[in-house]
Amino acid sequence: MPKTVSDIDTLKEYLSGVMKRAGHHANNVDEIAPAIAGSIIWRKDPDPIKVMEQNGDMKNVLWVKISGKKYAFTYDHLSQTIQIKDGSTQGALLHSVSNATKLKDLKAIFVSL
Repeated sequence: MPKTVSDIDTLKEYLSGVMKRAGHHANNVDEIAPAIAGSIIWRKDPDPIKVMEQNGDMKNVLWVKISGKKYAFTYDHLSQTIQIKDGSTQGALLHSVSNATKLKDLKAIFVSL
Protein backbone atom coordinates (compact mmCIF):
# COMPACT_ATOMS: atom_id res chain seq x y z
CA MET A 1 0.00 0.00 0.00
CA PRO A 2 1.53 3.36 -0.98
CA LYS A 3 2.22 5.93 1.71
CA THR A 4 1.85 9.62 0.87
CA VAL A 5 4.94 11.72 1.48
CA SER A 6 3.68 15.25 1.96
CA ASP A 7 6.37 16.75 4.20
CA ILE A 8 10.15 16.94 4.42
CA ASP A 9 10.34 14.89 7.63
CA THR A 10 8.61 11.90 6.01
CA LEU A 11 10.83 12.24 2.94
CA LYS A 12 13.88 12.37 5.23
CA GLU A 13 12.68 9.22 7.02
CA TYR A 14 12.22 7.46 3.67
CA LEU A 15 15.63 8.55 2.36
CA SER A 16 17.32 7.54 5.63
CA GLY A 17 15.88 4.03 5.20
CA VAL A 18 17.05 3.89 1.58
CA MET A 19 20.55 5.00 2.60
CA LYS A 20 20.70 2.44 5.43
CA ARG A 21 19.65 -0.37 3.10
CA ALA A 22 22.08 0.87 0.42
CA GLY A 23 24.93 0.64 2.90
CA HIS A 24 24.11 -3.03 3.49
CA HIS A 25 23.41 -4.40 0.03
CA ALA A 26 23.36 -1.61 -2.56
CA ASN A 27 26.54 0.36 -2.09
CA ASN A 28 26.71 1.22 -5.78
CA VAL A 29 23.74 3.61 -5.43
CA ASP A 30 24.50 5.13 -2.01
CA GLU A 31 26.13 8.23 -3.53
CA ILE A 32 23.56 8.89 -6.26
CA ALA A 33 20.44 8.32 -4.09
CA PRO A 34 20.61 11.74 -2.35
CA ALA A 35 21.10 13.42 -5.74
CA ILE A 36 18.04 11.59 -7.07
CA ALA A 37 16.03 12.73 -4.03
CA GLY A 38 17.07 16.34 -4.64
CA SER A 39 16.22 16.04 -8.33
CA ILE A 40 12.79 14.64 -7.48
CA ILE A 41 12.12 17.59 -5.17
CA TRP A 42 13.32 19.98 -7.90
CA ARG A 43 11.16 18.56 -10.70
CA LYS A 44 8.08 17.06 -9.01
CA ASP A 45 4.55 18.28 -9.69
CA PRO A 46 2.43 19.56 -6.77
CA ASP A 47 0.99 16.04 -6.34
CA PRO A 48 2.44 14.25 -3.31
CA ILE A 49 5.24 11.72 -3.58
CA LYS A 50 4.16 8.16 -2.75
CA VAL A 51 6.35 5.37 -1.42
CA MET A 52 5.78 1.65 -0.99
CA GLU A 53 4.90 0.71 2.57
CA GLN A 54 4.63 -2.81 3.96
CA ASN A 55 3.85 -3.53 7.61
CA GLY A 56 4.61 0.09 8.52
CA ASP A 57 8.05 0.07 6.82
CA MET A 58 8.78 2.23 3.79
CA LYS A 59 10.44 0.23 1.00
CA ASN A 60 12.66 1.08 -1.99
CA VAL A 61 9.86 2.07 -4.35
CA LEU A 62 8.80 5.66 -4.94
CA TRP A 63 6.22 7.16 -7.32
CA VAL A 64 6.19 10.79 -8.38
CA LYS A 65 4.56 12.91 -11.06
CA ILE A 66 6.84 15.11 -13.14
CA SER A 67 5.43 17.26 -15.94
CA GLY A 68 2.10 15.49 -15.58
CA LYS A 69 3.52 11.96 -15.98
CA LYS A 70 3.86 9.34 -13.27
CA TYR A 71 7.23 7.66 -12.75
CA ALA A 72 8.29 4.78 -10.52
CA PHE A 73 11.76 4.72 -8.97
CA THR A 74 12.84 1.25 -7.91
CA TYR A 75 16.04 -0.50 -6.89
CA ASP A 76 16.90 -3.41 -9.18
CA HIS A 77 19.02 -6.04 -7.40
CA LEU A 78 20.16 -7.73 -10.61
CA SER A 79 21.62 -4.62 -12.27
CA GLN A 80 22.32 -2.94 -8.91
CA THR A 81 20.85 0.31 -10.19
CA ILE A 82 17.98 2.63 -9.40
CA GLN A 83 15.57 2.33 -12.28
CA ILE A 84 13.17 4.98 -13.48
CA LYS A 85 10.10 3.38 -15.05
CA ASP A 86 7.13 4.78 -16.91
CA GLY A 87 4.07 4.89 -14.68
CA SER A 88 4.55 1.85 -12.47
CA THR A 89 7.05 -0.73 -11.30
CA GLN A 90 6.00 -2.82 -14.32
CA GLY A 91 6.29 0.11 -16.75
CA ALA A 92 8.86 0.55 -19.49
CA LEU A 93 12.40 1.10 -18.24
CA LEU A 94 13.38 4.67 -19.07
CA HIS A 95 16.68 5.09 -17.22
CA SER A 96 19.03 3.21 -14.89
CA VAL A 97 21.34 5.16 -12.58
CA SER A 98 24.11 4.25 -10.18
CA ASN A 99 27.09 5.89 -8.51
CA ALA A 100 28.76 5.74 -11.94
CA THR A 101 26.16 8.18 -13.32
CA LYS A 102 27.59 11.67 -13.65
CA LEU A 103 25.61 14.46 -12.01
CA LYS A 104 25.33 16.31 -15.33
CA ASP A 105 23.78 13.15 -16.82
CA LEU A 106 21.38 12.84 -13.88
CA LYS A 107 20.34 16.46 -14.40
CA ALA A 108 19.75 15.77 -18.11
CA ILE A 109 17.61 12.74 -17.23
CA PHE A 110 15.39 14.83 -14.95
CA VAL A 111 15.15 17.67 -17.45
CA SER A 112 13.93 15.14 -20.02
CA LEU A 113 11.17 13.79 -17.75
